[in-house]
Amino acid sequence: MSKTTMKTKTMTLVGLFTALLCIAGPLSVPIPISPVPLSLATLVIYFSSNIIGYKKGLLCCLIYIMIGLAGIPVFSGFSAGISKLAGPTGGYLVGYFFLAFFTGFFADKFPQSRKLQLLGMILGSICLQFLGTLWLAVLTNTTLLQAAFSAVIPFLPNDILKIIITITLAPIIKKHISQISI
Repeated sequence: MSKTTMKTKTMTLVGLFTALLCIAGPLSVPIPISPVPLSLATLVIYFSSNIIGYKKGLLCCLIYIMIGLAGIPVFSGFSAGISKLAGPTGGYLVGYFFLAFFTGFFADKFPQSRKLQLLGMILGSICLQFLGTLWLAVLTNTTLLQAAFSAVIPFLPNDILKIIITITLAPIIKKHISQISI
């Protein structure tokens, strides 16, 4: 495969996964007991980072955050702007980078080990939840434990399901993507 073809394929995949993130990000379900909505963005980050690696996964997150900060409503609930980053979900937006890094790094370094890829997704998820919960606790002037009960515990079943979906389907998608020549 030529260098030009690889660049084209890389740009296409980064663009595709960034677009999916911009589509999934605003689609959120409010949770009555939490200021943090249920979002599909993390599913896209799990997939993108697992399939295209941590560097490109981080790039997708960076472009997504920049698009939202530029005022295009790609964040949860079709919101945008710096106020979203400074609001209750801002820590989670920053945590996306850690989720992308750990998921993609373990997928890159251990392509044949689903157990280690699972570990990467769990570590990334822990970082995401910790940063988000810490930021939420600071903003709402609550303890870390109180913030965790409203912003982590209700989301655990959903996060586990997203990880199971990713660990099951990402290798299949990755195999097919590797066979595509652009």
